[in-house]
Amino acid sequence: MLFLLLTLGVISAVFFDPSLLKQGVLVLVAGYKHGCRLLLKLKGRTEKTDAERRVTSGEAWDTFCDTLKAAGATVLSPTAPNDPFSQAEGYRYLSRIARAGLENFVECSDPNAPVLTSIVDGHRAAPCKLGSDNPDNLYQNATIDGREHYLITGSRGTVHYLEYSTKAGQYGQPGGLSTVASVDASDLVYENDGDAFQLLVGPTRLEGYKNFLATDPSVERGRGLFMVRQTFHDRASERPANLKMAKLVNGAPICTPSEFTCEQLDEGLRSAGLLVAAAPMMFAKWADEFRRNHPNELPLFNVERSNAVGGDPAIRYYHSYWALEPGQALLIEATPPQCSTWNFQLNNYWMESLDFRYFPVHVNKHTAKYGDDGSVRIVVSHEKPQEPSDGGAPYSWVDTVGHRDGTMCFRWVKAEVSDDALPHPTTRIVELSEL
Repeated sequence: MLFLLLTLGVISAVFFDPSLLKQGVLVLVAGYKHGCRLLLKLKGRTEKTDAERRVTSGEAWDTFCDTLKAAGATVLSPTAPNDPFSQAEGYRYLSRIARAGLENFVECSDPNAPVLTSIVDGHRAAPCKLGSDNPDNLYQNATIDGREHYLITGSRGTVHYLEYSTKAGQYGQPGGLSTVASVDASDLVYENDGDAFQLLVGPTRLEGYKNFLATDPSVERGRGLFMVRQTFHDRASERPANLKMAKLVNGAPICTPSEFTCEQLDEGLRSAGLLVAAAPMMFAKWADEFRRNHPNELPLFNVERSNAVGGDPAIRYYHSYWALEPGQALLIEATPPQCSTWNFQLNNYWMESLDFRYFPVHVNKHTAKYGDDGSVRIVVSHEKPQEPSDGGAPYSWVDTVGHRDGTMCFRWVKAEVSDDALPHPTTRIVELSEL
């Protein structure tokens, strides 16, 4: 009950001040653990025996279910859309995050036998979407202990852009999911065939390894994540990286799963519940902020803010909100800089990408139509526009798929210009008949 009350307190505070979210989540976890340890000490119990008590009594499961119930406050927030369609998407969103939380924190949380999983993946038979998930990306992550060493082996594949990174902490846990280190696959040293490679991940570099990615051993119990972002131009023709991961034990890669305990289950359920309560709340506050401050515009998103929640430091994001009446279109114009890639996508209010498996809801460097001067014109509308008659760049159409509003995101990936020289995309509302 104490954990549920603390969760509700953070949710209530954030509804009045969005800047309290990250601080509130970390305070929630740290304060709860500190209080529990103090109580256990006073009662002469240990974390192990208390976890066994919570599991065998059903309290651990009850707390998880109560936290899921509390998470519904995000969907019912006065600032959230209250039409049946958006509400249905909101509750489906919570169910998806619950599934992702259980997979991440209960099933695949053992740092002694790390598993690369695709928690956020709109291509799955049962999609899970979060935080303006990139339709061009394959996201993978594995739980690690930042005090240990791990070996990543495999083949590079032909995917257009591939990046590896390590994070301190995990979602909603101490460390804040801040980036410790990252490396572009093009900067790695490969074997003779130019495809196979080894990547050492750990707190210190070891002899004999040409590629190294640092971790943060200072976080409580070394909690951390190893993350992979694979960005495709054309999924049909590009081959993803094929990766394997193992912990190094006396210099040898060995995966020996830990014995499953009540402590692991109790902590896993608690962390999964917190993810469902906190992550949707944060992104809903972002959506409301975008809607109030710059609807139908694309301002540059704060880089430090993005990095703090796991954004790629090599990407410059333009997050915002869109809203269109029938017969209207949002016209986006830009001249892309020299960059690894770029894309634009449409999301619903909850910052879930729209269903890119079946509809044209995003455009990228490879799929865009260009003008003679290298510029692009993207049209967001409920109906497909006719081809332009003004001799300008052809349109790249993005379908709203039955949504009347939502969030959107534009990205420059590894732009070869300074932030001050970035060519920001421009937007304007036009009548579809004018195009």
